[in-house]
Amino acid sequence: MELRALTRLAAPALAVLIALCAGCTGATVQGRPGASGLRDPYFPRAGNGGYQVEHYALDLAYDPADGELRGTAVITARAEQGLSSFNLDFSGLKVEGVDVQGVAARYNRTGSELTVRPAKDVRKGEVFRTKVEYGGRPKPLVDPDGSKEGWISTGGGTAVGVGEPVGSMGWFPGNHHPSDKAAYDVTVTVPAGYEAVSNGELLSRRDVGGGRTAFAWRSAEPMASYLATVAVGKFKVTTGRTASGVSVYQAVSPGEEEASRAVLARVPEMVEWGSATFGPYPFRTVGSIVMPARSLGYALETQTKPVYPGAPDEELVLHELAHQWFGDSVSPRSWKDMWLNEGFATYAEWLWAESHGGVSAQRRFEAFLAGDTSVDGHAGVDWAAFPPASPPGAEHISDDPVYYRGAMVLHRIRQEVGDEKFFDLLRGWAADHRYGNASTADFTAYAQRRTGADLKRVWDVWLYGDARPKA
Repeated sequence: MELRALTRLAAPALAVLIALCAGCTGATVQGRPGASGLRDPYFPRAGNGGYQVEHYALDLAYDPADGELRGTAVITARAEQGLSSFNLDFSGLKVEGVDVQGVAARYNRTGSELTVRPAKDVRKGEVFRTKVEYGGRPKPLVDPDGSKEGWISTGGGTAVGVGEPVGSMGWFPGNHHPSDKAAYDVTVTVPAGYEAVSNGELLSRRDVGGGRTAFAWRSAEPMASYLATVAVGKFKVTTGRTASGVSVYQAVSPGEEEASRAVLARVPEMVEWGSATFGPYPFRTVGSIVMPARSLGYALETQTKPVYPGAPDEELVLHELAHQWFGDSVSPRSWKDMWLNEGFATYAEWLWAESHGGVSAQRRFEAFLAGDTSVDGHAGVDWAAFPPASPPGAEHISDDPVYYRGAMVLHRIRQEVGDEKFFDLLRGWAADHRYGNASTADFTAYAQRRTGADLKRVWDVWLYGDARPKA
């Protein structure tokens, strides 16, 4: 059989035939190509098969004057199969070199797929390190809903890397799907006078010569890549601790300090309230990154340090902090499970208001059901749109039903089982899935088992139903 015919075979069949031919000459082929996507229902090319990342070491240098970003990514992963090649998600920036286990590797790019062919097959179970050197002027990516993500210059020398759902591939190569979580070490070098902020704890800040400063950050707890961030700017930084000892790091863009001061001062209180309501805060540090006003079209729950587009209000800060439990520590198994992020964080807003002299969760629930806008000014729920667990496409995973109908599902569970069992469910869910991933099916099964209640009607009518419930 000629080679051109071989290349038309599916990858597994091709690997077998090559292995047979190799056996004729005494060579041994132990691997096969890793998949170039994980077949996510909404982003089928996101992520890659054949390995799980354990650690990212990112060494970045950014020049605000010309927008140049240079990086070295060292990705430590464990092979789940023998690998003759594997893929990384990476978009835009120029790849300048790749090695695997310290040996130069061949590579090629097709769209946002970087295919790496190591000089020697990676064995199943082997922990291997891939180094990618890259650089250029990163450009934002455009989401299916039209919003921008990736590496975004926000003017005045300020820039931020944000990644939901797949924008992180615009500033570092990786396995960019929420089901593959890893620890991170991120070092960012910037001109003196600038601050560089990332997830986790600041390990060091040092002068590296040439009028430059290097900031080293560590995220020891597992993190989905869409929650990774780097922000560069002339931020005003304040630090502190919560009552239970969680370190606090707040970075605020010039001009936003006064408008942000009061609400950011409540972050420690919100963390303590969340710990009492949802269980212990899951990370070692907490904080905020306040970008210039209107620099982004959205806030994002980047792990330990949510990003805000200008001074946030109390409700928004509480929402993004609630994600640290629901979305960051317990991450979605696929992008179809977004209501487990947004419905929970929205319901946390209702609980915060209820416990701080505001509108009760029951009153909000009734208002959304009736289309009453007098409670919080929202237009209510479009019951003809779609149920929270079934967005009709990638462009709808952040639409209102995911947030508000998702919150209503949780309130219906609360109505069915009572407060004691409901809050035990929230704490148990956060504890038993800590640092992991979970699907909607995981949650429905867990809720019924934990509460001992038959919640089938809640799932059928409120989670998956298309029609407006009769309550």
